[in-house]
Amino acid sequence: MGLVKMGNVIVLGSQWGDEGKGKIVDLFSERFDLVARYQGGHNAGHTVFIGERKFVLKLIPSGILRPGKQAVIGNGLVIDPAALLAEIDALEAAGVAVTENLFISNRAHVLFPAHRMMEKMSEGRPGRVSIGTTSRGIGPCYEDKTARRGIRVADLLDRAVFRAQYDSLMEEKAVIAKALGIYENLDLEKIRAEYEAFAERIRPMACDTAWLLNQAIAGGKSVLFEGAQGTMLDIDHGTYPFVTSSNASAGGACTGTGVAPTRIDGVIGVSKAYITRVGGGPFPTEALDSGGDKIRRRGKEFGAVTGRPRRCGWFDVPLLRYTAAINGFDSIVVTKLDILDEFDQIPVCVGYKLGGKTIGTIPPTVAELAALEPVYDYRPGWRSSTFGMSHYEDLPAKARDYIAYLEQQTGVEVGCISTGPERNQTIVRSGSRFASLVG
Repeated sequence: MGLVKMGNVIVLGSQWGDEGKGKIVDLFSERFDLVARYQGGHNAGHTVFIGERKFVLKLIPSGILRPGKQAVIGNGLVIDPAALLAEIDALEAAGVAVTENLFISNRAHVLFPAHRMMEKMSEGRPGRVSIGTTSRGIGPCYEDKTARRGIRVADLLDRAVFRAQYDSLMEEKAVIAKALGIYENLDLEKIRAEYEAFAERIRPMACDTAWLLNQAIAGGKSVLFEGAQGTMLDIDHGTYPFVTSSNASAGGACTGTGVAPTRIDGVIGVSKAYITRVGGGPFPTEALDSGGDKIRRRGKEFGAVTGRPRRCGWFDVPLLRYTAAINGFDSIVVTKLDILDEFDQIPVCVGYKLGGKTIGTIPPTVAELAALEPVYDYRPGWRSSTFGMSHYEDLPAKARDYIAYLEQQTGVEVGCISTGPERNQTIVRSGSRFASLVG
């Protein structure tokens, strides 16, 4: 497939995250000039396999693995400088050129050890329902951003400004900690000195990335926007309060980078052939039996960052319809089709029962979501290997029927199918909207 100059495309998760976005962004980033991440923090890992090598990316866009591609960390992220610099060091030790190709928004907010302390306190407080966060301080950092007391990269780079803001913010955290009975000691002066050293390493990469991206687009360059987490973890549209603290949906690409909606040419959702979720919260199609265990084992369903086992279940059609409406999917990528190769039959949720009534939409409250009873249709399995296939016609007939069924039920084309972790273990369906968006 020859390289074609692309437009500007958003790639994001259509479920609860961990759908395989990292591979998809890495695979198709060669067709774009820049890859921009627009939300989240180092709690969201993307795993990319290149031959025998495995890369786990936490803050840096997956496109950095493509030589010469520019990678952008947008203003919508919260950045732990220690985590970022450790990630840079690990990539460069592996031979990836990072510092000359990475651009960090000077408007992104900075995460501090006190944010982790506050999150651990919040998650462990007696009587509070645990959300199941990674306790990396992401939520408290976003809280400070929204409360207009946060410290941004631009502030970090100005020593006088940073010292004044840091001292004020830490004084406030100390008062809160004392009031809540938190006795974790933080050496605030030592931390401040460490962050001042971090600033000097970050300085060459920091810039106005909104201006950078808009100038690139005006000059005819193309941008691939990379989402973290998944739509059902979006702060506004997900299963609140069991969500992340930022907008993981397509709208976040605009607010999180400063690129206008009119500059976006397409939106691609990434979905597993089944479904998983990490942490607490409702999960209507969760398989708590041997079927879920089989998916977890075959799919190696453990968190890229945390190592936590993922909750596993069956494809949820109403959920995909919901996320397709919110994001405006032009096409979806179905990943990990091969994980279903050994099933005799495959349940697919086509609706819910709530209070004795059948519904096909996602209710807003946790109580309603927890009370949902999935209505399943059972599709025949294909009982043969699809692993590594790269041509749609080579798939078993029943596997093609499964894909066609998902398209018919969700109303969204399946333009791409992943049959393994490697770049070449991918099917792009010719004539699809997906093919036209990524070349």
